[in-house]
Amino acid sequence: MNGPGRISVVLITLNEEKNIDRCLGSVRWADEIIVVDSFSSDRTVECARAYTNIVIQHAYDGDIRQRERGFALATGDWLFYIDADEEVSPELRQEILGTIADPSAADGYFVPRKVRVFGKWIYHGGWYPDATFRLFRKGAYRAEQAEVHGGFTVPGRKGSLGGELFHYTYDTIEQYVAKMNDYTSLQVSNKLSNDPGIRVHWWKLILSPTSHFLRAFFSRKGYKDGVHGFLLAVLGSVYTFSLYAKLWEYRMREQEGKGILPPITNLSLHPYKQL
Repeated sequence: MNGPGRISVVLITLNEEKNIDRCLGSVRWADEIIVVDSFSSDRTVECARAYTNIVIQHAYDGDIRQRERGFALATGDWLFYIDADEEVSPELRQEILGTIADPSAADGYFVPRKVRVFGKWIYHGGWYPDATFRLFRKGAYRAEQAEVHGGFTVPGRKGSLGGELFHYTYDTIEQYVAKMNDYTSLQVSNKLSNDPGIRVHWWKLILSPTSHFLRAFFSRKGYKDGVHGFLLAVLGSVYTFSLYAKLWEYRMREQEGKGILPPITNLSLHPYKQL
């Protein structure tokens, strides 16, 4: 398995017309680009075809499954996956190309993400460096399934790269709140999978959000990012409260055996994506 090889970049999309040129333009050096689209209603597919002729469409059934459809089509020895709101920096590009040409390279690599939130790059509060496992040998990876924040790993040797992956995340607080509503519901599913017997006591609803704010703003120096750091610490504590409140609600309804359980899966939250 060791030795230089070709690299395939995989992107999954749904209505990413505003982001896709920046994203795919940053990986046009790859040997192969594969786009798996969830039937976008905007110009996403048209824009993608300017960078690659490997564009397929499939109903969305989760990030992991969509990415694996792209992996299955890949002919490269190495895989790198990217999101439409991300951009590979020139430094990361050079490091990736050097890595896949190195016969002694590990089986997979973490890359540091630099996150832009509300129009500013964030360096504190636990947001940087946001290490994410993105580069790995095609024959070595395995999926880590989850309703949200699932990913991939390798059983063999892992390494870390230094070049940054830019992440242009929330432009507005409205976007953050909308995404938070989805993510906290899906994370209830993750919590139940990791600990089927989990319970939420009243004090958890007080202490966990408070602890998050104190860690993010003070321990992790979010205050160095100014008002942005304060807002992110507060919003993060609201995120934590919402997660545990939804988990409490789910357990309560489950125990009572009455009413409809709250949606906590991609399918139940967004059934239209499956059409």
